[in-house]
Parts: sequence; C-alpha cells; structure tokens
Amino acid sequence: MSRLPIRVRLTLAFAAAMAAVLAGVGVLVYHRVANETLASVDQTLRAQIAEAQQHAGREQHLVDEDVTGGTTLAQLLSRSGALLLSEPSGIGRLLTPAQAASAGRGAQLLRSEPVAGRKGQWRVLAGPAGPVGVVAVARPLLTRAQSLEHLRHELSLVLPLALVVSSLAGYLLAAGALRPVEAMRRRAAAVTAQRPGRLPVPAADDEISRLAETLNDMLARLEAAFEHERRFVADASHELRTPLALLRAELELALRRPRSREELESALRSAAEETERLSRLAEDLLLIARADQGALPIRRERVAAGEVLETVAARFATRTRRLGRELEVADSAALLDADPERIEQALGNLVANALAYGGRHVELGAVERDDVVELHVVDDGPGFPEDFRDRAFDRFTRADEARGRGGTGLGLAIVSLIADAHGGEVGLRNRPEGGADVWLAVPRAQRAGPAAPLQRGSGDAGPGATEGGSLQPSGNQA
Repeated sequence: MSRLPIRVRLTLAFAAAMAAVLAGVGVLVYHRVANETLASVDQTLRAQIAEAQQHAGREQHLVDEDVTGGTTLAQLLSRSGALLLSEPSGIGRLLTPAQAASAGRGAQLLRSEPVAGRKGQWRVLAGPAGPVGVVAVARPLLTRAQSLEHLRHELSLVLPLALVVSSLAGYLLAAGALRPVEAMRRRAAAVTAQRPGRLPVPAADDEISRLAETLNDMLARLEAAFEHERRFVADASHELRTPLALLRAELELALRRPRSREELESALRSAAEETERLSRLAEDLLLIARADQGALPIRRERVAAGEVLETVAARFATRTRRLGRELEVADSAALLDADPERIEQALGNLVANALAYGGRHVELGAVERDDVVELHVVDDGPGFPEDFRDRAFDRFTRADEARGRGGTGLGLAIVSLIADAHGGEVGLRNRPEGGADVWLAVPRAQRAGPAAPLQRGSGDAGPGATEGGSLQPSGNQA
C-alpha cells in the first residue's frame, strides 16, 4: 500500500469512505421507503376498519368496493370467533378464535401474514365492532413488495455507478491537487549547488503554495550558505596563500647565495612572522569551524569584569609601549557569568584592532545594563567607514579590502561568535568626539559573594596567546 502513488492512495481511501456512505444512504433510503409504504397501507386499513365498524350489523357492505378497488378483504366475526360475514366470500379466516376474542375485548390487532387462498403477504387489522362482534380488514403487500424489489434493483445499479463516478472524480481531484507538487519535484530535481533555483509557487493561497514558499525560503538560505561557504573557502585559500608565498620567498632568498649572520637572522625573523601569521589564521579558522558545527563550547565562571580587563591590558602592555600608545582600564565592579578565556580572546581582538588602526589612546571599560555587562574598547582614531559598519562582524571583512600583509578579517567575526556563545551580542559605533567604540555584551552574574579570582597571570598563554601570554590578536582591520 505504501508503495502506491499518493493520488492512488487518496483515491482508494476516498472510494472506501464513499462506498460506506453510499451503502449507508442506500440502507437508509430502503428502510425509509419500506416504512413509508407500510405506514400508507396501515393508514388505509385504519380508515377502512372504521368504515367496517360502522357498517357492521347493517345490511350493506363492510367496506366500499369503489374506494378499495376490490383489493381489501373484510370479515365480520362473533366474539367467539365464528365467521358471520366475509367479503368477498370464500376467503380464509383472517382471525383465529383467540385473536377474535382478544379483539372483542377492545384490543386492536395489526400484523402481516399470509391469507389462505391468496398470494403473498397481507396486512391484517382487527378491532371490536360493538355488540355485533369483531371486524377484520386486510390489504395485500404485494404492491409494496414489488416497489421495494424495484427500489433494490435501482439502488444496486445506481450506487455502484455513483461510487465509480465519485472515485474517478476523486482521482482527478487528487491528481489536480498534486500537480503543483509534481512540478515542484521536477524543479527541485534540477536544483544543485552549481545551478540554484526556486520552486514554482501555485497561484492558490493554500497549503501547497505555503509549502512552496517555505521551501523557496529554505533554498534561499541554502544558497546563501553555499555562497558563504564558497567565499569562505576562497578567502581562506587566499589568506593562506599570501603568507605561504612570502615564507617561501624569504627562504628561497636566504638560500640563493651565502648570507651574513645578520641577513640570515632577518630572513628567519621574517619567516617566523609569516609562520606566526599562518598559525593565527589556522587557529581562527578552527575556531570558526567549531562554531559552525554547533555552539562554541564555553566554560562559564563567575568572574570580575575588572580583573578580565586588567589581564587583557597587561598582556598588551609590551606592544602598547613599543607602539607609543596609551592603554587605560576603567574601574568596574561588574561581575560576569562567562568563560574568562573566551572573553579575554574577544577583548584581545578588539584591543589589537584599536592599537593597529586607532589613535594614541585606548580605553577598556565595563558598563552594566539590565542583565548584561557591556565590555567596551574605545579609541580616539578615525573610526569606522560608514559603508563598513553593517558588515564589520562578517568573516574576512576589512575596512581596507586591499590584500596585503595586514589582518585576515576574522577578528571581529570571532568576537561575534564568542558573544553569541554566551547568549550576548556585539556592537560598534563612531563616537561624536572622534574614534570608535566596540563592545560585546555578556550575561551579568548575581552578586552572591566574592568572584573567583583569575588563576592565569599575564605570562599564562591562553588559546592562541603570544607576546608574554597575551591573547592572540587576529589582526583584522576594524
């Protein structure tokens, strides 16, 4: 059954239901006609027995032959059951002595039975006729039986024909209803990652049209995901190719001819930088891949926001001094319900951006808003280009799209992933007084005792940490 086409299964189910309905209707009609015809006979008998009761004991017919058409039998009996008068004469007794006695006592007898010397079943009605005795009248049920037989033949012909017609109509209706589904199936069979498309949407506003719209939305999301994946792979390949090409060039130049110690150290230092850049890019890609496979794993703790900010600032102290910048941390008593290592990684990316592309002064701070704590990194640089702000947290996106030895465009994307893993969000804006303000919001912890101190010092290298234990900055330009 399950291997049959849907339209056939629908037709069979419809046919079974229709057969049950038609059978029920046939039985109902037959019994209704049978009861109505029998009631009509009984009504005639009651009128005739009333006439016979009036004529009993008089010298006239018990029933009027013109009215009955000569088909009614009538008898007058004594209360003891003796036959006194029979119309027409010579017919068998309509009542037994016991029945006559019962009718004489006032009971009205109504039954269907054969009459001696007559064909078929007869309907007999008996009742008292005053002091004279008992009268009984009978009418044949042959006409009723013939009518019911004719009705049975008609129903046996009409009902199967109605079932066939309704089943055919059901099949055509199911085929018509499923025709848009078949069109959608053929179109869907032609959709591939290389040849994206959309399913036809029926004009009717019904379940199938809504299904087509839902599937088209799904195809649009899949197409966007495929395009995003292709762009991700292309960008990752490009980003990997650049440091690999530079690393190869540095090593080939160092080996091309004899070099001095200083030249070899310079070549090795340059090669180490490119290797470090490759390592950072690989770690960032691994983090993004893990996030794409599901929620980024985090280990929540109750930590002080001020300690996290101080730890990040300490890790960037050496770079800040080397660049001639100022890195300031604002005091905060806020408590975080977060993974401190991931939060430090996100803040490290923001600080690295601010040091690379901001002004002279960078400030870290925390702001409590409702049930979240916003961790801000503020600089006094040129800020974000207006056309970059809406896509700043996309992968491989940089304000300066020129491909050089700069960042990979993954830093802010990783910040967004870490915020999402905590159930928070990210944001950025250009300050009216100049500079950029970037933040991530994470859940705030309840103040129920002192926060657990961070166990990692400035020299403890967390995930992707370098430079005296600082979190590995992604180097993307924001």
